[in-house]
Amino acid sequence: MNAPSGGDLPADADVAVIGGGFYGLRIGAMTASAGRSTALFERELHFLSRASFNNQARVHGGYHYPRSVLTAMRARHLYARFQQEFASAINGEFQHVYAIARHQTKVRAREFAEFCRRIGAPLSPAPRALAAHFDANTVEQSFLAEEAVFDAHALADLAIANAQREGVRCLPGCEVVGLAPGSARRLRLHWRSGANTGTTDADWVVNATYSALNDVLAQSGLTPIPLIHELTEIAIVRPPVALRGCGVTVMDGPFWSCLPFPALGAYSLTHVRYTPHARWRSDDADAASAARVSSPQSHGPSSAPLMQRDAERFVPLMREAQHLTSLWETKTVLPRSAGDDSRPILVRQHDDAPGLVSVLGGKIDSVYDVEDELRDLILSA
Repeated sequence: MNAPSGGDLPADADVAVIGGGFYGLRIGAMTASAGRSTALFERELHFLSRASFNNQARVHGGYHYPRSVLTAMRARHLYARFQQEFASAINGEFQHVYAIARHQTKVRAREFAEFCRRIGAPLSPAPRALAAHFDANTVEQSFLAEEAVFDAHALADLAIANAQREGVRCLPGCEVVGLAPGSARRLRLHWRSGANTGTTDADWVVNATYSALNDVLAQSGLTPIPLIHELTEIAIVRPPVALRGCGVTVMDGPFWSCLPFPALGAYSLTHVRYTPHARWRSDDADAASAARVSSPQSHGPSSAPLMQRDAERFVPLMREAQHLTSLWETKTVLPRSAGDDSRPILVRQHDDAPGLVSVLGGKIDSVYDVEDELRDLILSA
């Protein structure tokens, strides 16, 4: 889609959504389907080109969260729903092995099996041929799980088509640079699109900009939200021949994964220690300078060799993996996620701008929970 120009410039709307990732498109489609005129602003020229693309592409089946049972149970509940709705973008045609590390782990194999039983997540011992790839000195036990990944390009096509079908006015290359009171108690968005600038008034504004949530608030003189940011690297690799058609997740401490990444026809490699390159709190005095120095556009050297070297301790065959490229992104979570690896959602109506709602979801299928809260807040008003 091209940036708007001339007659395509945004008019006033009932709902304005800032952020054209998966969440923004879904929220826009929801409000438009309820009969609310909806405009969707995305500063990039393409939708779903940032955090919605630059991630593991894992559709979480609950296995990832043995230290947050509520998060795991909710993920399990949403897993089937997401798979069914976006079936053409889902790839589950691989064997996904979860392996429990023998040392420095926060969960034992028996505990993990019991956890999966509690949340209703299918689990069985890995077949002998797969289990043989794991080093018995570093891996206590390996299991077969049922967990899929998504094709980010196919998911984008589905989300964009749905938003357009519902009548969302999609505006790529149109950046919101501030909010202010508008007419008749509405909010006024100030935006720029190429050489054009202007304003759009809306009854409700949904801030779905993920790592840029506080940027929008700061530009508007509004109270920021406490957040934790990480500059992250996802290594894109060609896996060893013997592991093609197989995904691996080793947990829960020396945590790493090597999963199919359908959008690039390769695999992603991530590591709990080496994927994050920098970390800062949004309320730190140095946060602004940290964000400028540590950004996807100005990252340092790749940590892919370190990820691969550590992965070899658990799966010696990983020494044959080939690093192709890396995806860099700023990951953002709520502070309470740091202790137990939970992924709670945020839906916050701002006291200093009541028509503004900021949203943040920790997993792609958490969008259903966000939609439920926004439906009660916006569509019932």
